[in-house]
Amino acid sequence: MTQDSKPTSGEDSLIARYFKPLATDPGAFNLDDDAAALKAAGEDIVVTTDAIVEGVHFLANDPPGTLARKALRVNLSDIAAKGAVPAGFVLTLALRGAEEGWLKPFADALGEDAAQYGCPLLGGDTVSTPGPLMISITAFGRVPDGRMVHRSGAKVGDRIFVTGTIGDAALGLDVLRGGPVAAALANDATARNWLASRYRVPEPRNALALAVREHASAAMDVSDGLAGDLAKLCAASGVSADIELPRIPHSQAAAALLGRGAVGVEALIAGGDDYEILCTVPRDRADAFALAAQGAGIALSAIGQVVAGRTGPRFLDGQGKELVLKRLSYSHF
Repeated sequence: MTQDSKPTSGEDSLIARYFKPLATDPGAFNLDDDAAALKAAGEDIVVTTDAIVEGVHFLANDPPGTLARKALRVNLSDIAAKGAVPAGFVLTLALRGAEEGWLKPFADALGEDAAQYGCPLLGGDTVSTPGPLMISITAFGRVPDGRMVHRSGAKVGDRIFVTGTIGDAALGLDVLRGGPVAAALANDATARNWLASRYRVPEPRNALALAVREHASAAMDVSDGLAGDLAKLCAASGVSADIELPRIPHSQAAAALLGRGAVGVEALIAGGDDYEILCTVPRDRADAFALAAQGAGIALSAIGQVVAGRTGPRFLDGQGKELVLKRLSYSHF
């Protein structure tokens, strides 16, 4: 996303008009260079990247402002789960056309979130495509030297925590597609709209990043489904887990649907797009971690514990009976 001081092409004009005002960090060089620079003094730079693609991660009629927020926030969620503070991001846009009616609300929302989360635009690229719209962001975070929280640190006896509520985004997508959840909530527009917003605009838990760094032994964000992402964390750590299904937090809307039998628990814990933090915490730090989450205003639930073994996590109902899942998570392939 580079340009000369005087725009020489349509792409340059697009960048100058919509994205140059977002490049507030000195290391972005006002988008006048071929690269940006991040300074690191006694810190590690955490790097993560996620792309969202029309028809896969969002619907063709989703508002451009929600696309901008989702594209940045899914990356901020990764940064938070690593115990890092946002440092900036680069943006790649594959567009079918340069339309003012789409670009302005997109850039406005992106700028608002960049300011809110302290994650300025550093650069990127814009290209044309005859295919689906694609938004790709690579985000950078800062963490003290050697303090990034990995997936691989969970130990037997650690408690397992998750933030927020699980399953809302999967339900929201079904609502937007006019599926069975939409039919079950036909007379409840408030619940339909709330679930749709949870799918379109996730809430990254960056306010909890310091507590994750200070207390968690392992962490990751929940993007593909709680069940599948927990299995990944356990595999990386060489352990297993016992999860108490009644302790998994669900929103009022999701719990009501579950209670009516309109959805099953598997749809909630394997659906994806939650963008909550999943982490393991040593027992002697669990209370301090919970207190830190309370201070940050972030809902936190203890849902199980790390156990010895190399098999996948067990999901146990209120009577201790294991629920055998047909699928663990969303998969692209």
